[in-house]
Amino acid sequence: MQADTERLIRESWARFQPVAVPSARFFYEKLFELDPEAARLFSHTDMDAQGRKVMRMFAEIVRTLDQPEALVAEVADLGRRHVHYGVHDAQYDSVGTALLWTLEQGLGEAFTPDIRDAWTEAYLYISTIARRATMRVSKEYQAIRGSRENPTMP
Repeated sequence: MQADTERLIRESWARFQPVAVPSARFFYEKLFELDPEAARLFSHTDMDAQGRKVMRMFAEIVRTLDQPEALVAEVADLGRRHVHYGVHDAQYDSVGTALLWTLEQGLGEAFTPDIRDAWTEAYLYISTIARRATMRVSKEYQAIRGSRENPTMP
């Protein structure tokens, strides 16, 4: 990721930070509108606590943008955990759309086309890391499950 992209993300996140936690509600409302199946994943979740958690996660990603090893490790771990929550690959697109919409609502006119492009680039990078980790875990899970269902005979 280029330095200018990182700068735009950090500056816009700093502006967004004061409304981040209250905006989490709007993020999830938009996500559930885009992907009603995602709402079922949160049916037994304290959404206020979840909102704080997701905004802390975004803040941590922004913080580690210039630390590729830490960023990749954290995001890959996040992707692996989300497999166990029942997240599907296509839902990463819905999350990206909801995130951009939420940032636009929170930043208003400060959400310029350059900032949109920077966040789009960053989210593509982050979601690709998470998706790859998710696919690896899913393949491992399927392999283990398949070997249990179809044990080979000696």
